[in-house]
Amino acid sequence: MSAFVWLDYSERERRKMLDVVDLFREHDTRDELGIGSVRDAFADLLFPGTSTIMTRARYFLLVPWMYQRQEKSRISSAQIAARARRAETDLVEAIERSDDNAGNIGKVAKTTLKRLPSSVYWQGLNVWGIRTFRGSQSQYHRSLDRYYAQLTRHGGRVSERDAEHDDFIPPNWHGGLIPSPSDFPGECILSLTHREAEYLAERICLSPGCSGSLLAELVARRRSSADVSFVWEHPYVAELPLKLRAMLDHAQNFSEIMHGAPLLYNLLLAEQDHRDEGITKYRQGLTQWAELVSARSRVLAVWNRERFWQLVHAVNPRITNPTYEFINTWWDLASADDAAELCESTPARSLIRGRERRLKKSLARIDNPRAQELWTGDSGAAQLEFRWRISQQLLGDIFDGLEAPDA
Repeated sequence: MSAFVWLDYSERERRKMLDVVDLFREHDTRDELGIGSVRDAFADLLFPGTSTIMTRARYFLLVPWMYQRQEKSRISSAQIAARARRAETDLVEAIERSDDNAGNIGKVAKTTLKRLPSSVYWQGLNVWGIRTFRGSQSQYHRSLDRYYAQLTRHGGRVSERDAEHDDFIPPNWHGGLIPSPSDFPGECILSLTHREAEYLAERICLSPGCSGSLLAELVARRRSSADVSFVWEHPYVAELPLKLRAMLDHAQNFSEIMHGAPLLYNLLLAEQDHRDEGITKYRQGLTQWAELVSARSRVLAVWNRERFWQLVHAVNPRITNPTYEFINTWWDLASADDAAELCESTPARSLIRGRERRLKKSLARIDNPRAQELWTGDSGAAQLEFRWRISQQLLGDIFDGLEAPDA
């Protein structure tokens, strides 16, 4: 039996692990070759505070509004988890009754929902400067009794010094948080009002956690998210500041050159299982990938890989040596030889086999017919897009709200 374990104080790592668990349900986005730590580092640089399992921007308001109501009622630390859960599952029904319920988290599971919106958005709320409490969600729950006691001593005021206990009473939520509508939570919709969109746009632009990011740049410039598969195809790219353009170049290079690795992985599985349809599919995919790599060979030849790794390590200094070596070896193979030959390359096939075996041990699928039985024919074959898909949705929500009448 195996289990995921994390330290309670590491909310960022806990959130990432929960995202990984959820991604196991999406075969096309699974990280079969262990490059997710690098992918996520660039996603955090470009679109901080986002997560692959977010749905709509208004949850950045619904979650703090829900908790503010619990705090106003002085719900104790012992009761807050259960009361908050009930409030969140009740919200599912309210959203489902509304005119805009696309992206309603929990509309199928309802009261049995395992991953609540508050868990999905907790880290992002901090990055966007909406949650000012610095700890994990469980730490926040445990802190409330002491928080209420401090408020009582100071007549309900926050951000004052507690002389007796020599500490401050900071608020748990941004002081300028826009108030919830009068009919919340009985009535709830997922589209943003003009004022709500302005507030979220302000938080993204002013929060230190988003400073210098592509997300903040797109919001500040009011550049609507074009319907493109990858952010480097956005028509606004040519107008970006040089630093962001360089960052996007690194992201594009990494995404495109690494895409061949999961395609080859799936080809090996299809060959092992004698699935003619899968073999044809992934050979065609590798051919198209090779044509793309060949077309961009001059750019990739002068790619500053050292600078790429500097950016990655600045966000995540814990990239493991095996991951670093696997990625660099794949790059060397894809650059040194004709990319079209990689699907038959013994060193390339050995690299993929060895990488999966190192990651999954006895659960590796390649050369393991028993583990192969769980393969559905497509696992982790999508090209990396660094959370652009969900960022498009969040940006679209904000821009739609900014264009709405000022109620």
